[in-house]
Amino acid sequence: MSGHRIFKTAFAAVYPLYVQKAERKGRSQDEVDEVICWLTGYARAGLQQQIERKTDFETFFAEAPAMNPNSSLITGVVCGVRVEEVADPLMKRIRQLDKLVDELAKGKALTARGQSPSLAFGHLKTCGFHGSCAPGTSSMRCSRLLVHSLLAKVLRS
Repeated sequence: MSGHRIFKTAFAAVYPLYVQKAERKGRSQDEVDEVICWLTGYARAGLQQQIERKTDFETFFAEAPAMNPNSSLITGVVCGVRVEEVADPLMKRIRQLDKLVDELAKGKALTARGQSPSLAFGHLKTCGFHGSCAPGTSSMRCSRLLVHSLLAKVLRS
């Protein structure tokens, strides 16, 4: 398969960068692992095995036990690219992972704001970006709440 060079980059080469980014902002490797496992369906042992095998991103996502069905709800911008507008399925998964790690590193989990995941998912049902929103709520704010709620759910489970 021809594609972007990141497809053939070893996940193990990028994983420490995800961890470093999170740790610089006071987050932990365990939290990064939780986000990755939530997205891909890997158990911790399976994630560790993929890292040890130095599988590339293409293989990492191809062998993922089950992409989280809520991954399609991850929106926002990573490196100037809107995650939800990425056409290539593999690149979209990579961007989704990048976005989750970025949000984790920014410390934007709802638990830090005293909000519950159910509140954010309730907002999802009534938002202008996904349905009919309360006046003044922007679609960007809604997409941020969604990513935060996904992270909060992962971190609480």
